[in-house]
Amino acid sequence: MRRNSKLSAALHILMHLAERDAPITSEVLAKANQTNPVVIRQTLAGLREKGYVRSEKGHGGGWTLACDLSIVTLHDIHRALGSPSLLAISPPSEASHCLVEQAVNASLLKAFQAAESLLLAQLGRVSLAMLRADVHARSAARGGSPHHLEHAHMAEHLAS
Repeated sequence: MRRNSKLSAALHILMHLAERDAPITSEVLAKANQTNPVVIRQTLAGLREKGYVRSEKGHGGGWTLACDLSIVTLHDIHRALGSPSLLAISPPSEASHCLVEQAVNASLLKAFQAAESLLLAQLGRVSLAMLRADVHARSAARGGSPHHLEHAHMAEHLAS
């Protein structure tokens, strides 16, 4: 099963937006995230519907934050993305006639549901402001400033 990285990608994008005072285009964000601008627009469309980001068209347009980072949690972003699966493993969804497989699947399903509940609870305890503070702390530990961090990070991605 392929891992779903929508949440990670959305948070990465949001942290880039948090470091910029000016709008950022989908093209620039796509280069920084090594993806296609259409993927960026699709990802941010759900966040725009929930009021977390806004977009402006035309010259000087692009994406900006539209929310208070201290009240929006990682769980909020997860929900805004349509609540994609957090676990890359799951029991087969097909109904089996094998009693052993039914018992195994039921047991695994309970465990996966419990694990996902714990993950969602943890995501609800972390705000975007806390995530941003962690980014800043990591930058400071390397001797940089948040402003320097954003330019270095974007330059690193744009060069590749």
